[in-house]
Amino acid sequence: MKVQAVIALRAEFPLPMLLHAAGLARSTFFYHQARLLAPDPRQELKDAVTEIFETNHGRYGHRRIHTVLTRQGWTVAKKTVLKLMRSLRLTCQVRRKERYTSYRGEQGRTAANVLNRDFEADAPNQKWVTDVTEFRVGDRKLYLSPVMDLFDRQIISYTVGTSPNLTLTNTALRTALATLEDGQRPLVHSDQGFHYQHASWRRLLQDTGAHQSMSRKANCYDNAVMENLFGHLKEELFHRVRFITLNALTAALHDYIHWYNTQRISTKLKGLSPVQYRAQTLAA
Repeated sequence: MKVQAVIALRAEFPLPMLLHAAGLARSTFFYHQARLLAPDPRQELKDAVTEIFETNHGRYGHRRIHTVLTRQGWTVAKKTVLKLMRSLRLTCQVRRKERYTSYRGEQGRTAANVLNRDFEADAPNQKWVTDVTEFRVGDRKLYLSPVMDLFDRQIISYTVGTSPNLTLTNTALRTALATLEDGQRPLVHSDQGFHYQHASWRRLLQDTGAHQSMSRKANCYDNAVMENLFGHLKEELFHRVRFITLNALTAALHDYIHWYNTQRISTKLKGLSPVQYRAQTLAA
């Protein structure tokens, strides 16, 4: 700081006077001045880190940025990336927990927890998870109902609406079921919300031979993958932007889900996005 102050004031005051006031030796001043004026040896790396951070809308932390850097050919430690991000003031938002619950007691028929927290699948359309989350925009609300394939964490269908009704959830499920190939009968896991207890939901599953699974009552960890998705979505999108209208939020949700499926890398998917992981795995 002292050297920078002396450099800034050199045009107005004699150097000996400034060095005396700052308590700096002449040799010390010129040494640090040369270091400050020399090119930053890490500038190219800093530029790469900044570009990755900004390209991904400020949603990547140092681990994901390190993965992308490695893929680009850089040899750099994760701790170095973290230090550079701190020096560049590139910080992801801290997740804030906020849940929507649709549990209204016994509204229909519940199902056993068949999934039992086994969130791994070795092929597409073996295990799906679903839930509903809520967003507030002023005094209005918007709801998102996605269906995710646990094989690659891809959101294979979703609906957005202003009411958390049966149409919202059933439409998402119906759209997902329409993507199945002959012989595919996924296990579809949800919480015990009234949507999933309803006869219309069970009928959709039965008509395609799909199987139902439900979390235990008031146990969010039984559907942890969906909880994780909602946490990332709100951390990386909703809490970073002040939305004025429901239409603006709806458009942003469409963009986010497309980005999540096609571009957002995951350490669980070997540093690939869901679409990339599916294509690479099925081609192997």
